[in-house]
Amino acid sequence: MAWRIEGTYFENCNCDMVCPCSTSGLTAPADHDRCHVLLAFHVDSGQVDDVDVSGLTVAVAADAPALMSEGGWRVGVVMDAAASPEQAEALGAVFSGQLGGPMGALGPLVGETLGLEVARIDYADDGRGHHVRIGDMVDIEVEDFVSPLDATGRGVKVSGVGFPADTLAAGTATRSRVNVFGLDFANEGKNAFSAPFSWAA
Repeated sequence: MAWRIEGTYFENCNCDMVCPCSTSGLTAPADHDRCHVLLAFHVDSGQVDDVDVSGLTVAVAADAPALMSEGGWRVGVVMDAAASPEQAEALGAVFSGQLGGPMGALGPLVGETLGLEVARIDYADDGRGHHVRIGDMVDIEVEDFVSPLDATGRGVKVSGVGFPADTLAAGTATRSRVNVFGLDFANEGKNAFSAPFSWAA
């Protein structure tokens, strides 16, 4: 089954700033004993086989050891309630890694699947600020970081990362609350990344 999805994404984890997990290809430990992260993906355009999945959002919540390459991740997926059954099945196959691609490459690191929730997901991205609200389970707002020494105002970027995109904008969370799949954390003031993404397999 051929597929492609393109859109924007952002994440918020409990590392202090510029998460060492992402910037080291998962070979350097996180700032704390466990990594608590939520990633939100909004699909601007996408096709999974013959199913159009444009306009939908998927969120992935995870709890992982500090050295993420050790595996044993605990992962849950929240699907947009606006998705039809066919769209939910198609996106679920992509984000569970069943259809290969970036999520498929992470599959061997997942030790426990926490489940699938379906909820209304409100996602906003103005290019510098990013926000996702998922029912009463998730409320995260992040802003890309602009150094006061950067006269261009372009912001801090980290390149050569590879997942979920090659270049990520670094930022911080101005609001952060997650309570889903038994994971309960708040990462306000902690690391954030954002980027456009384009996946296919």
